[in-house]
Amino acid sequence: MGRIVIVAYKPKPGKEQALKELSKTHVSRLKNEGLVTYREPVIAETADGTIIEVFEWLSDEAIQNAHTNPAVLQMWSEYAAVCDYVPLNTLAESSNMFAEFTPVD
Repeated sequence: MGRIVIVAYKPKPGKEQALKELSKTHVSRLKNEGLVTYREPVIAETADGTIIEVFEWLSDEAIQNAHTNPAVLQMWSEYAAVCDYVPLNTLAESSNMFAEFTPVD
């Protein structure tokens, strides 16, 4: 059974565009490793520039396998160079009944 996740990436100073570009390749790279479903991801931006991504892992096992997959570990190091992961509840929009974000195309 798939696992829908929502993740927030806060760009490091000067890394905003690099983060957006990396986010656009994230799910396709996970697909190449057989770790996610074919559900299209949603990528959006908060008012402060944090990038939000919603995607679907293939299973709990796929999530665990990602932690030992060399291609995924390499990609995660690329993310570490351009952003920090932040909890959703730290986003200003999370306090709204209907949190709104700007699409990233």
